[in-house]
Amino acid sequence: MKKSFNYLMAFAIAASMFASCSKKDESNSSAQAEKEDLPLVEVETANNETVDQTSEYTATVEAYKTNNIMSNNGCRIKRMLVDVGSHVSAGQRVVILDDVNVATQHAAIDQQRIQLANAKRDLERAKQLVKVGGGTQQNVDQLQAAYDSQVRAIQSSSRTLSTMSENTVLTSPISGVVTERNYQAGDLPSGLPILVIEQQNPLKVVVAVNETEMASVKNGMPVTVAFDTYPGETFNGRVSLIHPSVDVNTRTFQVEVTIENRANKVHSGMFARVTFNFGRNTGVVISDLAVQKQTGSGVRYVYTLESNGTVKYREVEVGRRIGNRYEIKSGVSAGMRVVTKGQTRLTNGTKVQLAK
Repeated sequence: MKKSFNYLMAFAIAASMFASCSKKDESNSSAQAEKEDLPLVEVETANNETVDQTSEYTATVEAYKTNNIMSNNGCRIKRMLVDVGSHVSAGQRVVILDDVNVATQHAAIDQQRIQLANAKRDLERAKQLVKVGGGTQQNVDQLQAAYDSQVRAIQSSSRTLSTMSENTVLTSPISGVVTERNYQAGDLPSGLPILVIEQQNPLKVVVAVNETEMASVKNGMPVTVAFDTYPGETFNGRVSLIHPSVDVNTRTFQVEVTIENRANKVHSGMFARVTFNFGRNTGVVISDLAVQKQTGSGVRYVYTLESNGTVKYREVEVGRRIGNRYEIKSGVSAGMRVVTKGQTRLTNGTKVQLAK
């Protein structure tokens, strides 16, 4: 009897231990399953770094000066002395027009001079007659007025002749390159300029700069200009003009940058990238992988890993891009751990586990 009782006690103890182990295994399995279901994330620590305060803008190259060579004397083109691509100097002759109007004007002035000489003789005779009592002062005054009028007429005709002569032999007012030729010898120019000449050294680069940087852009400040045509090469430029008004549609203002073009490598109309350097500041920098963009808006945000193992949603203000990293102006402080991978399953307060 005693032996049977011992067997029963042993069986009860064994059953109790088995049940206890089963519950513990179930609890461990449940905890393991819960842990395995947590989103895996990778994080990095936000650090303070010295950041170059640079801004890059796309721009267009324009001629420093542009002159339209035209004539207002209505004559046909006699000779074209240059063509598209020709380099010209200031004062160089570029077009010669028919001078038939000039010859006609010369003849008209010669006739006016004869009339002036006759008017002068009549005036002198009238003055002599007044001296000897054979004429009147009134007649002298009338002849003097006629003589003065004839002098003014010759002066006006001479100015017209000078203008005609200038518009018969056309010269370039600037040193530059011929970029357009709209007529041939024998054509009668009408409407369009005969030639277009552009000064291409120096050149100007016209940039539309964000209004937020208006206070930082100064006349004379140096800038760097690059062209996709010449990869790896940069040109030194300088701000030469700041337009005082802001475009209400784009919220930008125009800045003109002057660059030297001694090698004639750059041409008007080319696409340029202009970089302004406003100095250096110390700021928080994180990987661009951490910065997310909210769909349908311009809001940028990150998730930070908190001490309790959960993540927190934080809106951030992004500054300048530095390679594969961003300067963060607000929303994240140095020392915070930001999530760089695994954001797709995250919401504010989600508990996570770190990827090994």
